[in-house]
Amino acid sequence: MKKAKIALACIVLGTGLFFLSLNQDKKVVSLEKVTINPISKGCVFMTVFGEESSEFHAKHKTPEKVLTSVSDGLAWLAKAQAPNGGFGAGQHSRQDIRDPHAVQQDPATTATVGMALMRSGSDFQSGLYTRELSKVMDYLLETVEASPNNGTKISDITGTQIQRKLGSNIDAVMVTQFFTNSLDYLDHDKNLKKRVEAALNKCVTKVQNLQEADGRTSGAGWAGVLQSGLANNALEAAQYKGADVDEEVLQKSRDYQNDNFDAKTGNADVSAGAGVVLYAVSSSVRASAKEARKVKEEMKKAKAAGDLPPEAEPTVDNLRKIGFDKDQALKANTSYNVYNKAKTVAQQSRTISGFGSNGGEEFLSFLQTGESMMVNQDNDWEKWYDNVSGRLLTIQNQDGSWNGHHCITSPVFCTAVSLLILSIENDIDKLVNLGQG
Repeated sequence: MKKAKIALACIVLGTGLFFLSLNQDKKVVSLEKVTINPISKGCVFMTVFGEESSEFHAKHKTPEKVLTSVSDGLAWLAKAQAPNGGFGAGQHSRQDIRDPHAVQQDPATTATVGMALMRSGSDFQSGLYTRELSKVMDYLLETVEASPNNGTKISDITGTQIQRKLGSNIDAVMVTQFFTNSLDYLDHDKNLKKRVEAALNKCVTKVQNLQEADGRTSGAGWAGVLQSGLANNALEAAQYKGADVDEEVLQKSRDYQNDNFDAKTGNADVSAGAGVVLYAVSSSVRASAKEARKVKEEMKKAKAAGDLPPEAEPTVDNLRKIGFDKDQALKANTSYNVYNKAKTVAQQSRTISGFGSNGGEEFLSFLQTGESMMVNQDNDWEKWYDNVSGRLLTIQNQDGSWNGHHCITSPVFCTAVSLLILSIENDIDKLVNLGQG
């Protein structure tokens, strides 16, 4: 195995990386280079035989300004945590309240912050924000364990900004994703890991029971397509980690997202996305990424074996020639076309021109697009990252936070999602592995 050079988009996590050191007395922020986890490795044999792209793992240097931006955002978030370990976005009816300690804590926002802390380099044993992350875990476990086994809710909190804009069931969706992501860091505590696995399966059941006949997630808010897209992501990741996910439910979810985008015309169905193209296309890109990668890889193998000519394009006929049955070929080809067309639309300036007047929905949409590129081992992610990270830096507040200018205005939620975007390279291996199979 050889070391694959992976660019790191924020402080701490994974490979030789930058760790934030705070001198509280002098109030000086410094960056210290440390190694916390083993350096990510790429396999020579997988690279040579086309199973793993060496090009995809090429180093992408993270600007120092991004590292500073992330450290400022993390420091602000740490101060925003409530004594009970939770974080809150606040009520939809009081979007004017920006003080994180003047709002009620909610599971969706807390889970989002927890994921940002993990992606930025902290886990349950090490990292600058280990204590804060552990309190997040306690809050979410207690919330889920106290929820009824029947039904789809994990909390009786209603009317939050996140719920009104994404969907009333977004809490279970985001907490599912948090528990899944945390499993990589719990081998040191078997009892805690068992609790998390049980809570994860409880959340998975709730999310699956939320699915409507057409594949969308019920309880849609203003931009319900994002709730459905995030539910798809959560189930896909949970399945990869061994949770009890129904494959039919997951496939129906993917089909719903694919149906929202016409790959031939490049037009998106925005009826469930508040009329906003970005929301619809980013969800379609993310949901189709895994199947699109499978098509790309199988086509490459077939060409190398001489089963298809070098110039062959992915089509239903060609996929059937290399072993896909009719139904598989139709769905896989649709996913491939949707991904490649939708990712282009998602990055067009007219689609992302909302920067400078964004709600939390926009931040989530940018995150979905970036993660999809890593799932699909798409080298276009570097262009996406340079564009989005540069834009995020221009709208960061002086105190280190970000906030929305409409809809989801919460600085806690917007800061957490911004950090997930800026530090996305720290999860490059996880996202690549998620796209396998």
